[in-house]
Amino acid sequence: MTVTSEDISHRLRKKLRDRMDQVREIDDEEIYKKIDDLILEEGRCQYLSLARREALRQELYNSVRKLDILQELIDDDTVTEIMVNGTEGIYYERNGTLYPWEKKITSREKLEDIVQQIAGRCNRIVNEAVPIADARLEDGSRVNLILYPIALNGPIITIRRFPREPISMEMLIQWKAVSREAAEFLEKLVRAGYNIFISGGTGSGKTTFLNALSEFIPSEERIITIEDNAELQIRGIPNLVRMEARKGNTEGEHEITIRDLIKASLRMRPNRIIVGEVRGEEALDMLQSLNTGHDGSLSTGHGNSPRDMLSRLETMVLMGMELPLPAIRRQIASGIDIMVHLGRMRDKSRKVLEILEITGYDSVSGEIQTNLLYEYEEEKGKEGRLVRKNELLETQKLERAGIQI
Repeated sequence: MTVTSEDISHRLRKKLRDRMDQVREIDDEEIYKKIDDLILEEGRCQYLSLARREALRQELYNSVRKLDILQELIDDDTVTEIMVNGTEGIYYERNGTLYPWEKKITSREKLEDIVQQIAGRCNRIVNEAVPIADARLEDGSRVNLILYPIALNGPIITIRRFPREPISMEMLIQWKAVSREAAEFLEKLVRAGYNIFISGGTGSGKTTFLNALSEFIPSEERIITIEDNAELQIRGIPNLVRMEARKGNTEGEHEITIRDLIKASLRMRPNRIIVGEVRGEEALDMLQSLNTGHDGSLSTGHGNSPRDMLSRLETMVLMGMELPLPAIRRQIASGIDIMVHLGRMRDKSRKVLEILEITGYDSVSGEIQTNLLYEYEEEKGKEGRLVRKNELLETQKLERAGIQI
C-alpha cells in the first residue's frame, strides 16, 4: 500500500498534537524540537528527501501555531484575498484575478479549528448559535467567518489582506489612483481640518486611501481611531489611541459598540476622530462628533456614488433615531465638508472618481447642496484622468490655518 505525502502529514500532525496536549505551555523552540523528533522517527521508516523534511517541518509548525495550509497564502505578499469555500475548495486573488488553489482542507473539523483559532485571538465568538463573525489576523488582515447552519458546504473563511507596510499617497500617485494635483489639494484640506468622508464600493480601496490621507495629519495632534475590527495602519502620530469594538458574550452581554466608543472618545480630548467605517446607527454619533468641534475627522462608508452615500447615511441615522429628514440632512451638511469617492475600474485598478464639496442644506428644495471639485474622465482611446471642475467655495478653515490653495 502506497503511503502518500498527505497520509504522512496527517499522521505526524496527529502525533504532534498528542504530544503537545501533554504540555500546558510550550514555546516555539520546543515545538520545533518535537517536530524534528517526529520527522527523524518517520525517516527511519521510509525515505524522506531533505526538501520534503523542510516542507513537513513548516507544515507541522503552521498546523499548531498558525493557520495550517492557509499560512502559505498568507505569507505570500502578492495574494490580496483568500476564500475558503468549506471543504470544496480554496481560491485566492492576485493582481485583481481569482485563481483556484491546488490544495484543500478536506476535514471539516480542521476547518472549524482554524475558525476558532482566528476568532479566539481577537476575542470573537463564533459557533452554531452565533454563526457569523468578523475578525482580524495579527497582521491586520480582515477576516469574515461563517459556520454551520448558515454555511452549508462547511466553514467559510474570507480573508482580505493588507500590505505589511501602509500604501503611501506617493505610491497611489505613481499607480495613477489619484493625480498629484488632487493629492496636494487634499493634503491642504486635511492639514486645515476639513472633515472628509470616503465612499466607494467593496474593494475600492477606502481603508487604503484613508491611511494615505492620515499622512497629512499634523504629528502634534491627538488622534483617536475607532473600528469594528482594527485595520488602520496610521503612522507618524505619537499621540494615537486605537479602539476596537467588542462583540457580546454567548449570552449577548458586555457588548461594546462603535456607538459606545464614539461617545467615550468625546471625553478623551481628541483633536480628530477617525471612524474606520460606518455601517449602521453609529452614523448618528459620527455626525454628532463632526459637529462638536473635532475638525479634520475622517471616516468611510459603502456607496456606489457620493449621492448614494448621502442617502445611505440618512438611512443609517434613521436606524439609530427617528429624526425628521430635514434635520438629518442638516446634520450631514454641517458635519461633512468633503467627500472622496473611489471606484474599481474594468482593468481592476482603483481610482479616485470624484471629489466634491458639501456646501450646505437648501431648505427650499430639501436637498444637500454639493460642489463638484474633481471628476475622473475617460475619453475613447485615451487614458482617463482626474479633471478639476470647480473651485472650493468654503475656504474659511484654510484661511484660519493660513493655507493658500
